[in-house]
Amino acid sequence: MKFLVLIMDGAADFPIEELNNKTPLQVAKKPNIDYITKIGVTGMFKTIPDNFITDSGVANLSILGYDPKKVYTGRGVIEAYANGIELEKDEIAFRCNLISVVDGKIKSYSAGYISNEESFQIIQFLNKKIGSENVKFYPGVGFRNILILKGDFSEDVKCYPPHDYNGYEIKKIMVKSNKKNGEKTAEFLNYLIMESNKYLENHPINIKREKEGKEKANYIWVWSGGRKPCLEKFYDRFKIKGAIISAVDLIKGIGKMIGFEIINVPGATGLWNTNYEGKAKYAIEILKNFDFVYVHVEGIDEASHEGNVELKIKCIEDFDKRLVGVILENIDLKSHCIAVLPDHYTPVKLKSHKPGYVPFSIYSPEKIPDKVEKFDEESCKNGKIGYIEGDRFINIFLKGK
Repeated sequence: MKFLVLIMDGAADFPIEELNNKTPLQVAKKPNIDYITKIGVTGMFKTIPDNFITDSGVANLSILGYDPKKVYTGRGVIEAYANGIELEKDEIAFRCNLISVVDGKIKSYSAGYISNEESFQIIQFLNKKIGSENVKFYPGVGFRNILILKGDFSEDVKCYPPHDYNGYEIKKIMVKSNKKNGEKTAEFLNYLIMESNKYLENHPINIKREKEGKEKANYIWVWSGGRKPCLEKFYDRFKIKGAIISAVDLIKGIGKMIGFEIINVPGATGLWNTNYEGKAKYAIEILKNFDFVYVHVEGIDEASHEGNVELKIKCIEDFDKRLVGVILENIDLKSHCIAVLPDHYTPVKLKSHKPGYVPFSIYSPEKIPDKVEKFDEESCKNGKIGYIEGDRFINIFLKGK
């Protein structure tokens, strides 16, 4: 049997007044996802443990059957893995966004979705100006980059994910220490954030972006720091050979950490203009050599962070038609199991991640379908799997129990 998991990042939402108190999943035209739901079994899955950070890394680890409370140490270290950076014991990796700040407030957590080429030049420039033997910046994808601190630093600091704080004054959300031994690190990270502006405000790339009417990448923003974790490989747990398809370093990093093959698809952007068909075709092809393929699409989440309900609906519809539809046309359902689900809630009205039970559908030729025919937050509450958490989802999907 072959297994295929399709992730709609951030697709889950709350009822929206202008949609007649329906959610984007309820409004979007998604016949292919609804078909999987109709022939499958459904339920609701708590991907974010109680009293834990609502992060895509946490949610996707949960989906894959890992306990985030035991293995999640921060987004920075996962993305370091994605970039082939092996952390030493005395190193801490932080996610390092390039952001746009206007009048002291975060205007864009992505610096207007700055390009890979522009971001690379800025990160290299920062290494020369404020980097050192113990402070190193690494380029990632677009605005998503990495900072690694080496030596006498602590991960006991509270950082604020910039995508959850658009419009906030940065002085009110600077890094804070969680414990006394984090005070020095918090102070140093805040120094780096403020120092970055001195060099970036009038950088040639930002002057050019300003002339073109684009947002400047005039600050760095560090968050989600952690040290190297210890994870059991997916194959050792399930004896299944896996691969992962995503444009996002966070998801690629999780894949590397659990021993998956990372598949890079040309034209995959991590935004709403990603290559849906390419991801579908690569998934179909690599299923010939792998037992388990995990396909992640980020654009729905980005539309949610933008607060753009129309774009979110379009992204869901593109996911359905251009990815799920292509897959269903080209695989034999007699020999494939398929799961479809969001990783977490990203309500367009709040523009930030929220915890909660997300809907899921699982099709297996060995399972008797339930009576749910539509995929959304309300319909799946009536599924026969019910409400689950922990590693129940992956065990039901792979083992039927």
